[in-house]
Amino acid sequence: MHRLQQYWYRTTPLHLALLPVSFIFRLLANMRRMLYRSGILRGEKLPVPVIVVGNITVGGNGKTPLTLWLAQQLLDNGWHPGIISRGYGSKASSPQAVHPSSNPDAAGDEAVLMAQRKLCPVWVGRDRVAAARSLLRAHPECDILLSDDGLQHYRLRRDVEIAVVDGVRRFGNGFLLPAGPLRELPSRLAEADAVVINGGTPAAGEYAMQLHGARFYNLLNPSIPAYAADFHGQHLHAIAGIGNPQRFFAHLNHLGLVVQAHPFPDHYRYTPGDLAYANADAILMTEKDAVKCATFATKKCWVLRVDAQVNPSLTQHILERIAPNGHQAA
Repeated sequence: MHRLQQYWYRTTPLHLALLPVSFIFRLLANMRRMLYRSGILRGEKLPVPVIVVGNITVGGNGKTPLTLWLAQQLLDNGWHPGIISRGYGSKASSPQAVHPSSNPDAAGDEAVLMAQRKLCPVWVGRDRVAAARSLLRAHPECDILLSDDGLQHYRLRRDVEIAVVDGVRRFGNGFLLPAGPLRELPSRLAEADAVVINGGTPAAGEYAMQLHGARFYNLLNPSIPAYAADFHGQHLHAIAGIGNPQRFFAHLNHLGLVVQAHPFPDHYRYTPGDLAYANADAILMTEKDAVKCATFATKKCWVLRVDAQVNPSLTQHILERIAPNGHQAA
């Protein structure tokens, strides 16, 4: 899959050969969605509003930072959110709670990252409906749920759909899987309640989002902070196992840092050998990388905390969408 991702943003004879398979994928996806829309397959309604944050492409577009931003916005407006996720790579056969100390191999790296922010309960499960119901039983104070990913998980009925688009990479070569990165056609965005553009320039009606971060912390001792100026003149290595590693490296360059970049596949499972850069004065990484490197990190490992900054009008738009559901924030 990682090798395919490298080619999904161009057109080659390989992609043309895969187009018949993409056509079959489109037929099956459309048929499945039609079955839910017609009521032949029934979605399940939960007792609280559900906000789904997803995308129409494969790969990281910024869903997790946006989900955390939304959780904070809801908290600030008196709601008590909970977060559910598939838990990419999770080995759990049934829904489970995720804690800051959870094993990312068992719960998923992004889920552990969200739990470490300590904003609200986080649960994972292959069956998102079951995960949601388990979370609500364990935390009856939760009056709204955020689903990190799941735009195509139609069995979970939703009150608000938010689609995230990488503003730089957009839709790649424009082909559906497996010839391209699309899970659904761009026309699907017209049905979402909000489209958030991560980087790049949003079109009319879309919401701008940027990822910002200037403060690092030491992975062995998170209470020790550092800033870009503290690394000037040092021999720096940077690792990134995220959907778009170049975004992280470009961010470091924007901070004035010259790094030797080491991109890894999304959700990569690191080993101690991946951090064995003998000449490094510091190894810089994302929070998503950090949760998988914590058990064998050295004092050279530094983590950049990144937060989403989103057009604030999105908050009001969401609050207006969930208000008619009859659920009032405490």
